Amino acid sequence: MRIPLAALMLLSCACSGPAGGLPERPPQRPNLLLVMTDDQGFGDYGFAGNPVLETPHLDALAAASPRVERFYVSPVCSPTRASLLTGRYNYRTRVVDTWRGRTSMEPEEVTLAEVLREAGYRTGIFGKWHLGDNHPQRPQDQGFDEVLVHRGGGLAQASEPIENARRYTDPILFHNGEQVGTEGYCTDVYVDAALEFIDGAQASGQPFFAYVATNAPHGPFHDVPEELYAKYKAADLSGILRGEDARPDQVARILAMTENIDQNVGRLLAHLQERGLDDDTLVVFLGDNGPTWGRWAGGLRGFKTGVYEGGIRSPLLMRFGERLSPATRVGTTAAHIDLFPTLLEALGVPTPEEVALDGRSLWPELSGHTPQVPARHLVIQTHRGDVPRYEHHFAVIGPRWKLVRASGFGREAPPQEHPFELYDLRDDPAEARDLAAERPELVAELREVYRRWWEDVTATRQDNFAPPPIVLDALEEPRVLLQRNDWRGVGTGTADGAWHIEVDGTAWVEARLLFREPLEVSEVLFADWPREPSSLSLEPPTRARPVNGVDGSAGYVIDDLRVALTDAVLRVRCRTTTGEEVSPYQLELLHRPAGGPLSFDLR
Repeated sequence: MRIPLAALMLLSCACSGPAGGLPERPPQRPNLLLVMTDDQGFGDYGFAGNPVLETPHLDALAAASPRVERFYVSPVCSPTRASLLTGRYNYRTRVVDTWRGRTSMEPEEVTLAEVLREAGYRTGIFGKWHLGDNHPQRPQDQGFDEVLVHRGGGLAQASEPIENARRYTDPILFHNGEQVGTEGYCTDVYVDAALEFIDGAQASGQPFFAYVATNAPHGPFHDVPEELYAKYKAADLSGILRGEDARPDQVARILAMTENIDQNVGRLLAHLQERGLDDDTLVVFLGDNGPTWGRWAGGLRGFKTGVYEGGIRSPLLMRFGERLSPATRVGTTAAHIDLFPTLLEALGVPTPEEVALDGRSLWPELSGHTPQVPARHLVIQTHRGDVPRYEHHFAVIGPRWKLVRASGFGREAPPQEHPFELYDLRDDPAEARDLAAERPELVAELREVYRRWWEDVTATRQDNFAPPPIVLDALEEPRVLLQRNDWRGVGTGTADGAWHIEVDGTAWVEARLLFREPLEVSEVLFADWPREPSSLSLEPPTRARPVNGVDGSAGYVIDDLRVALTDAVLRVRCRTTTGEEVSPYQLELLHRPAGGPLSFDLR
């Protein structure tokens, strides 16, 4: 069961007013605008010293913000998002990776949006969610009233509608669960929707929580704002290119996407000012991980997916009228897990006591009311794979010393003899000198910190690392789209992959198979994997018909297949007339009335 948040919120409006008068309406709580970008690295800002990129609006926001000396995120997308929204290490939330069904967050986790909605806020998300695309992991299941998002990790991925054709401009998105077409560059579209949402909240008299999470400047980089691309294509980028694999054209495209983000931050801030919401809106900005390879990372070592500083450091910008002073310096080592309690305290919303947080509020230090809080260690660990591995690709970060085992994000398990590294972040923030051989006692001490952390997070719940299933519920989500981002992988080939589904009784569905290429299918195999598959013969063989394009280039479908499903790891494969086995690009399930006609039954 969900924690009864309403019982924990101080929401009563029934307090007595003046003697003999009507109850007074409590003052409205402040608003929250939270902006998080995707793959914008520590050096991708003018205020960070980037000699090429122009970010005047973010520079102004940084100048108005307290300075948080060291703020950490995870090295990739979904783990950062889970920690930010729950105040807990991502391993507690079942979020392990960025694909293969390991992005789905445990639905019983309590999110920032749920707490704020219970406190009377209108809540909206615009852009990237990346914590599950189906019930009950969707943003609308997790506290958001207004939702305009893409699916999966981004546009131009296997989660997008095939007719989107990898577009960032005029993207096909999902508005409160329904597929919609939009006009404009994706970041502009998200901000347009956020501005409309802010106006609606203001008109209703409710405070708002607007979460603008761009998928820029994440790749691919084929569709970027053309005018800005021309500007950076003509610029001298030599000062920010890094490594033998640096690609000037790609970096120019990333800079174009990033300046477009800055322009949109400017639009948001100007809108708050025009609406008289400046002083009563807490504005927060951060990135989700380090930059992709090939460009300057603000003088830090490493890039996205890595656990060196360049992969896991982000600026944290916070502006809140006169409540925060740009003269404040926060020396506490902080991280994404701290934002949940920090933001709630800043807004005057109680933190639910039954929620076991890993983060702690930075608000007293940010607001200059208390000295620096006691020291602690943070642990950052994420790597590719289905299950986390002990002492694999992690960092333990203290006030001064940092233990690193950079054993490879892309590996399922660490090499047997991969070394541990030790850095003095006070004297060597660029991590240039490994002191592990000189200070073995510190290595042992920090490995013990990690061991205790590991034992704690892995004991969060029974089957803590099992992914939450996609729940087939005709009332909550009558049309379910299953796509490769959520495959519970059994391999990497075109015929591999399965989805973990949960059904209350039996779900009667129509199946629609979507393919990228034209093909003739003679048999469809639905398997409660790894059992023997049940097959549906198509006689004569069915040719996938073209959809969403006059010339049939957008996609091909086979539909009107009727199936009954129970709990399963559902694997769907098709046998073509040439004998090849392939999996569909996507599988759409439409619930039918119970007792409807069936072709076969997986039970």
